[in-house]
Parts: sequence; C-alpha cells; structure tokens
Amino acid sequence: MADSSPLAGLRVLDLSSVGPASRCSRILADYGAEVVKVSPPPSKKGLQIEPAAHAYSGNRYMKRLRVDLKSDDGRGAFLALAAASDVVIESFRPGVMARLGLGYEDLAGANPGLVYCSTSGYGQTGPYAGWAGHDLNYLGVAGFLDCSSPRADGGPPIPGATVADSAGGGMHAALSIMAGLLARAGTGQGCYLDVSATEGALSLMSLHIDEHLATGVSPGPGSNVLTGRYAWYDCYRAADGRWLSVAAIEPAFWANLCRALGLEKWIDSQYDDRCQDQIREDLGRAFGGRGRDEWVAELGPADTCVAPVYSVSELSEDPQLRDRGNLQAAVTPEDGEFEQLAAVLAGSIRETGAVALPLPGSTDTDALLLAAGLEAEDIERMKKEGILA
Repeated sequence: MADSSPLAGLRVLDLSSVGPASRCSRILADYGAEVVKVSPPPSKKGLQIEPAAHAYSGNRYMKRLRVDLKSDDGRGAFLALAAASDVVIESFRPGVMARLGLGYEDLAGANPGLVYCSTSGYGQTGPYAGWAGHDLNYLGVAGFLDCSSPRADGGPPIPGATVADSAGGGMHAALSIMAGLLARAGTGQGCYLDVSATEGALSLMSLHIDEHLATGVSPGPGSNVLTGRYAWYDCYRAADGRWLSVAAIEPAFWANLCRALGLEKWIDSQYDDRCQDQIREDLGRAFGGRGRDEWVAELGPADTCVAPVYSVSELSEDPQLRDRGNLQAAVTPEDGEFEQLAAVLAGSIRETGAVALPLPGSTDTDALLLAAGLEAEDIERMKKEGILA
C-alpha cells in the first residue's frame, strides 16, 4: 500500500482467523495499516479455523506470524511484537487472553498507547458472554431474522450474507479502533474496546427497535414500509424468470413508476392498505411482460427506484460496479491472475494493477521478530521446538 494511505504507519496484530475480527482487520489493511495475522504453528493445527485461501481477499497487504501463545517463549515473542504495535485484535472466548497473560493490562503495561479490541458474539460480560455462536445466532437475538420475510414453512430465513459478522461486528470494531486511535493522538493513551457482533446488529435494527420502544408496536414482516407492507417495496419476477427490486418509497418515484407501467390509477393509492394486494398483482402482471434487463434499461434511469436482483455470478459484470473499480486483479505464483472484490474505500485511491497475494502457509516470522528485538538464534531454536513457524 502507498505511504499516503490513511492508516499507513500503523501496525495491527490480528489473532483471529475468521468472523468479525477478520472483517475488521481486512478494513484496516485496505486503508493502509500493516496487519500481522497471528495464528498457531502447524503443530497446533485445529486451534483455529483455516479459511479458504481466497477468503478475506486472500490476506492481501497482510503479513503472517505463526506462534504458540501457550508457551512461555511464544508469549514472550508476542509481547515483544505488541510492545511496538498500535492495535491488537482478538476474538477468543472472554477471559482467554487474560489467562494466557496477554490481556489488555498485560500488554498496556509495556505499551500504554495500545488500542486493544476484543470482538465476540455477545460481549465480554453478561449472561451470554461465554456462549458459542455464529452470525445466524446474533441476527436472531438482534431481531433481524424475525423482521425478515419468512420462508415457505413460516420460519425465519437464512440471510444471504454474514450481516452480523460484517456490518455488525467487523465495521463496528474498525470504527471503534479508529476512534480509539484518534483519541490516542491527543492523549497518548490507548484503550480497551469490547465489541459485540450482536450489539452491532442491534444498530442495524435501530429503526424497528426504536419504533417498538417509542410506540409499543412490534415490527415484523409486512408491518411497515421496510418489511413488505406495501406493494411498491418488494421484488417482482420478470418474463425471463429473473427478478427486479422495487423501492419507490417517495410519492414522486411511485408516480413515475405507475406512469411507466401504465398503472396511473394507483398513483393516489400508494399507502392505501385496502388496495395493496391488487396493486401487487398489477405490478406483477406488468413486470411479467418483459425481461428483467429490458425493464432495468428503461426504469433504472427514470427515477423509479427499480434495480436488478443479481446472482453473485452476474454482479461481477455490472457496469456500475466495474466503473467504480469494485473488482480488482490479484495474482499468486500458484494460481496466476484472477479477480477479487476490491477494497471498499471512500476518498482513497485504490491500488492499480494486480495485487500480489501471500502464498498460503507463508510467514514473515523471522523479519517481524528480528525487528522486535529477538535474536536470530532464539528464533531458530523456537522454530525447531515448534513454537514458531
């Protein structure tokens, strides 16, 4: 990454392999931070999930250290590295890092400016703190699943994205870390951050939760504008079997859509609950008369809030996403050149050309620990003992 990147010069130690913490470090690396992925050596295989080589953008711009944190020498090596780092991110069960002697108090003693972020499903405290969980569990607790349109058997749907991990936990953690670094710039003092993916998912549900708390109404599928109550906020099948999303909330956009479809009679009935079934039927019939992309070409630029519903394989060819540089080339010696999702950056210039990805299994152990002050012979000894890799 360029030295002019917003987070250039900051070092982040990330002890996660998947989930919110890895989503967070992906964001920080894309904004220019030096991220070091810390994982167990091969002798401790099974202590962490090993994601597919292409996952999390193939660890682009990242370095890697393999170390056994349960050994005294391994902890010492990590402490030396943490003493010269800006951020530590971990996602173990609450209390694990403290029991290893690597909790916030342990690390802050040697590095008072350290921003230490613990990510978990439910937070470091409370009756659920020790529960195991994944994205679906957190979305269930946060009300997200109950507010989503049910599947055929009436049960909550399985979301098509890891919403709690990504937007709930990962972005929440990245924002909190950046705030911590900003505060440190003025005080020199770091901080401890307790990031819960469930609480991040609550923030995504704020419109519905605040409605309930203020009015007593219990939002759910079909209860309001954003959960399918009205025909003009829904998805419709086109003649070719593909789908369109319609979100004509504002009256002007709804009127434009009605005129384009020859359904002017419904312009003044937008919020009339008595008419919604008939409006939905008429919209379905109209959209069923032409293919999806024909409708998109006509309605997309016509202020109607109509857009295509893409499969993942289709979106890679979308002209808007291509124009904005949302896909980029990556290359490895093993696989050659291929594409991956680019960094989602606001106000920053993306790197051009193919990004060289680290080889799976490769490490930067020697260089990192030599720079942290360890002796070469000690590093070599720990490698032979299986403490480092």
